[in-house]
Amino acid sequence: MTPTVTGLRVRRRGRVAVELDGRPWRVLPVDAVVRVGLAVGRRLDRHTARELARELRRARALTAATRSLAAGDRSMQALEDRLARAGHSAGARAEAVAALGRAGLVDDGRLAESRAAVLARRGYGDAAIRADLERRLVSADATAAAVASLEPEPDRVRRLLAGQAVTPRLLRRLAGRSFSRDALEEVAAAFARGA
Repeated sequence: MTPTVTGLRVRRRGRVAVELDGRPWRVLPVDAVVRVGLAVGRRLDRHTARELARELRRARALTAATRSLAAGDRSMQALEDRLARAGHSAGARAEAVAALGRAGLVDDGRLAESRAAVLARRGYGDAAIRADLERRLVSADATAAAVASLEPEPDRVRRLLAGQAVTPRLLRRLAGRSFSRDALEEVAAAFARGA
């Protein structure tokens, strides 16, 4: 016999206590109950039970993804990988990442631009910035756009060297921060000319 929903009671923190055939059954997230359309008098047939299970997987993935973002900004791919390692199904992962993307909480372009700007201010060259964004699994397009939006490397090197004597040691330090050889040579030549 197919059980029937006989009671729905709202609990704290967005949860609903579901009663089947007059007995307590489960406490579920309110969004899953609403999406499936559980209501008093509705039968919990096989189709509805499958739909509810899918919604619960989606809700768990969305909760895990949101918790992960609370710890720090992540790219879409990094978030997807993190959910995969946590054992969430491919469909639930895709839905959670897409929902967070639509809400503007996951944005590779924004992440790439803000991270690139921070690293540029800290004195890193384009190659180091690209490598950092690749490690964060930011898309190639977002990485390229973020690096292109930065002040040109030679200008950043000039700013970093302002008021300092240009020495081979200083140039090696900047090379260690992944400034291109061309940018370093251009700036060293300009300083040698007294420009």
